[in-house]
Amino acid sequence: MKKLAFLVPAILLTALGPAEAALLVHGHRGTRGTRPENTLPAFEEALRAGVDVLELDLGVTKDGVVVISHEPGVNPAICLDPEGKKLDKLVPFNSLTLEEVKKYDCGAVQNPRFPRQVPVPGTAIPTLDEVFSLVEKSTHPGAAAVEFNIETKIFPFDPKASPYPAVFAKLVADVVKQHGMEKRVILQSFDVRTLREMKKLAPEIRTAQLTYEELVDIVAALKGSKTDIWSPNYEWITIESIKEAHAAGIPVAPWTLNTPEAWEAAIAAGVDAIITDYPADLIDYLKANKLR
Repeated sequence: MKKLAFLVPAILLTALGPAEAALLVHGHRGTRGTRPENTLPAFEEALRAGVDVLELDLGVTKDGVVVISHEPGVNPAICLDPEGKKLDKLVPFNSLTLEEVKKYDCGAVQNPRFPRQVPVPGTAIPTLDEVFSLVEKSTHPGAAAVEFNIETKIFPFDPKASPYPAVFAKLVADVVKQHGMEKRVILQSFDVRTLREMKKLAPEIRTAQLTYEELVDIVAALKGSKTDIWSPNYEWITIESIKEAHAAGIPVAPWTLNTPEAWEAAIAAGVDAIITDYPADLIDYLKANKLR
């Protein structure tokens, strides 16, 4: 059963007040609510909106290139095959070279979960290198300081779907270092192994532990794994758990909040960042409430 931690009286939320520091806006998969997820058009739109952080997911091709995708392969729900036809199943990245991956169209199909999403036909799956290059070349005011919250999609129950943790972390670290982005990158994962490996390779890269449920002493677990940030499912955090994390010096960045009601509750509870599919809407909300 989910613990709907934010279903508390509005008067209590108001009394708690907003977080002391400026709240950071993470554009989930760029801006999944309005552009095809994890694509250059989505990241471009998120930059235009003025996000503080671009959130994205990582996979690795057969020839060892880090690409951007929430799934460990070409997703049949949102991509078309090289001939423009619907896919009947996921095509694993570890069976495709980058050249082959680039032949799929992952911008033409509107995600039915997001009616405001504007398709961008002909959009290919980008590489992590291309995302960094997009930001480096961007003329949007916030691009020079925008950060990256990048997730290693790794599956302990299916170890063949992604590289081994040490290999995955090394591939990511190499791209980050090539662009000098160490201080602007957060590596996040549900699987702590890539986080630990990244700390060995590049201690200056912050790490964030993703969690579905609060079933353990989370602060002790975060400190034990030397994780810098806690990124929980927002439905499972409580005001008390946020206070405990802050007392240990750990910022809290919940996922994925898409409504004004959820934003209000999270802000009142004291979170440090919000990951959302609608970053432009959240920024407008913050400005309207004099919180940005």
